[in-house]
Amino acid sequence: MMRRPMAPPPKSGPRYNEFITVPKVRVIDDEGENLGVMFTQEAMERAYELGLDLVEVSPTADPPVCKFLDIGKYKYEAQKKANIARKTQKTQELKEIKMRPNIDDHDYDTKMKKVHDFIGDGDKVKITLRFRGRELSHQQLGMQLLQRVAENVGEIAKVEAYPRMEGRQMLMVLAPK
Repeated sequence: MMRRPMAPPPKSGPRYNEFITVPKVRVIDDEGENLGVMFTQEAMERAYELGLDLVEVSPTADPPVCKFLDIGKYKYEAQKKANIARKTQKTQELKEIKMRPNIDDHDYDTKMKKVHDFIGDGDKVKITLRFRGRELSHQQLGMQLLQRVAENVGEIAKVEAYPRMEGRQMLMVLAPK
């Protein structure tokens, strides 16, 4: 079996073959049997006889644990695992619901349905109350509305950022429990 030409040292991933710098390593063969502690050079020669590479799987152990593997196949499988983990990962988004302080009951119920949907999907929800004109002098109405929202979603969400004013807007952030 032909060996591949000398490659540059690995930037990421495990060290293998001549890039293993420690003098002695604990070796596990391709069937998973422990061959014991041996010199790195001897272990590399044994791996070469089998047509495999000596790959450092646990560099922090004393002595480091190495295994007889095909480094190309090992890197490919590790990359596949990482891609699958990345695909199944759920990112939490921040959804925004905009209201006015004098919102009608039906409109409020519709907005609350959307808030329940977003929190049910695992997303955070930012409630924005926009004040216009003279509404700004009645900020207590906005505070009461946001407290009502917090009470309605109390079982499924927690208030992450309590109501605060930012210019002409009052903001509150809800997160799933």
